[in-house]
Amino acid sequence: MQPIYRPPPRRPTNVTLPEALLANARSLEINVSQACEQGVAAAVADAKAQRRLRENHEAMEAWNGYVEQYGVPFAEFSQV
Repeated sequence: MQPIYRPPPRRPTNVTLPEALLANARSLEINVSQACEQGVAAAVADAKAQRRLRENHEAMEAWNGYVEQYGVPFAEFSQV
């Protein structure tokens, strides 16, 4: 028996957009809901990446210091 695919639940929401932007989108037959979803998904991904950089900044700096001082581990085995 194959598992049944169920798309993630969706929730309706209201979005306020400038009239001219909405008119242009409609004239170009752009699916506004889909475009909004893609934009929000990109903004969430960017925010998560920035948070990850902030949270791991200290560890990345420590690693960079190690590499500066000792070089890349196992560099002698690199085939590049």
